[in-house]
Amino acid sequence: MNNILTAVNLNKTFDSLQVVKEVSLTIKNGEFVCLVGKSGSGKTTLLSILSGLEQPTEGTVSINGTSITDSSENELALFRRKAVGFVFQSFHLIPTLSAWENVALPLFPIKMDKEKRKKRAMELLCQMEIDHRADHRPSTLSGGEKQRVAIARALVNRPEIIFADEPTGNLDSETSGAIINILKHLHEKNGMSILMVTHDQDLATSADRIVRMQDGKVVS
Repeated sequence: MNNILTAVNLNKTFDSLQVVKEVSLTIKNGEFVCLVGKSGSGKTTLLSILSGLEQPTEGTVSINGTSITDSSENELALFRRKAVGFVFQSFHLIPTLSAWENVALPLFPIKMDKEKRKKRAMELLCQMEIDHRADHRPSTLSGGEKQRVAIARALVNRPEIIFADEPTGNLDSETSGAIINILKHLHEKNGMSILMVTHDQDLATSADRIVRMQDGKVVS
């Protein structure tokens, strides 16, 4: 099985503080990997580097054979839009847009008319079982509903890999379980590659593989 992601000897220093230390990591195509560790272990910084949101101080990252550590900001932005989906703890939905408009937002730079954008968004909201809330704004949605919208948005451009940073961090245990089940379904039924950061050891057991971080290093 080919690697969807390959990272070699990653280091990241902010001022004089080294937060990622000599990390090498591979993720296979279609693999669900959980990155776990205590607060301050460097896992969110590592996720940002692996997804192209941050550049490493040293080391290389490639996604599906494309290096993202030698790219300009414009090249990185274009690559992320085409190849990467993001799910964040805080949802990052636009409050003035409806649910379907939030899902369709990444499609706006692409030459696609409104009806096609809405059709694609509605397909995903239906997959997330929240199409009945398509015209509602985020302020009227529950936390779980917001995260379903965020996952749909992450999928709208048919990404090669999804990066999820504490996607259940703001949710109760029952809703967290439902969100993890959605990610598992995407992985098992659709073959989606997923890298998820979580501090919850129970949720991490849903993954194919657990990568543990401590003091900026991968320890297991």
